[in-house]
Amino acid sequence: MPDALISALFVFVLAAFAGFEVITKVPPTLHTPLMSGANAISGIAVLGALIIAGDKDWNATVIMGLVAVVFATINVVGGFLVTDRMLQMFKKKEVKA
Repeated sequence: MPDALISALFVFVLAAFAGFEVITKVPPTLHTPLMSGANAISGIAVLGALIIAGDKDWNATVIMGLVAVVFATINVVGGFLVTDRMLQMFKKKEVKA
């Protein structure tokens, strides 16, 4: 295996373990602000995927970029819907007269 592939795989595994540890330690009160931050990061992923998918020639890279645009967009929209729903839980309910 090439050294670059081994290095990339090592970084990926370390990031997966670190991400799992961080996410499992988050208290529920911090979940909504973290979701908003994750949505911003997913928005950056959408922009990067658009750049990849914007090539004139149809090849595997463009198809993977298009798939990335679709999945990242679903992630952003779903994240904002979940965040909005969670914020609605904290609003005071109106008392009907």
